[in-house]
Amino acid sequence: MVVVTLFMLALGGLCLLWLARQGLMQKPWLEESTVANVPATGASLRPTPLIGLGVFLAVAGALFALLVSAYSMRMAMPDWRALPVPLLLWINTAALVAASVALQCAQAASRRGDLADTRTGLLAGGAASLVFVAGQLLAWQQLHMLGYFLASNPANSFFYLVTAVHGVHVLGGLVALGRTGARAWRSPLAGIDPDRLRLSVQLCTLYWHFLLLVWLILLALLTGWADRFAEICSQLLT
Repeated sequence: MVVVTLFMLALGGLCLLWLARQGLMQKPWLEESTVANVPATGASLRPTPLIGLGVFLAVAGALFALLVSAYSMRMAMPDWRALPVPLLLWINTAALVAASVALQCAQAASRRGDLADTRTGLLAGGAASLVFVAGQLLAWQQLHMLGYFLASNPANSFFYLVTAVHGVHVLGGLVALGRTGARAWRSPLAGIDPDRLRLSVQLCTLYWHFLLLVWLILLALLTGWADRFAEICSQLLT
């Protein structure tokens, strides 16, 4: 439960920080002055899609927090038998890190107006993400061949569940990334607004950073690192 509490506190802190940066904590209705002298409220001029993504990430983060909480509580039951973590998961993690880095480079290139590097970053990010998804499916296949079926044990069920939910989020992101890539490739011919392309790349990059953060937390939980971290925190608190 210590891990769940820390996760929820971190998620809440990030949400509050994001809200503060958007200027949503301002109270312009309390200002008293003439129209011409009303001071700026500091409200954010960020695009609506960016705010919408922030709300979606908060909801998705809450979903994963519930999964982490359920996993932590269920593993304390006597019938829980942890399954071995395939080594392939580490390769998949490296692929997801590479995808996040590639999209960060694409975002930097889009801000510079470098269309060629933007395309390269998007292509590399998409390819690395596909490697991640394929690797997850291969990891499932390996476990199935070893006899770790979905309904054999609660630990097996939770492993397939959390990795599947995360994989669905990756696939959804690939759809958006594909649309962004298509926009980048036809940008010079179709007269696409560079600001719109830049925003699309930024949204994909933020989403992939979120996917990477969630996956690292899930990996720590699946490999038992989170349990050891919780034990250390409990010892420090006591």
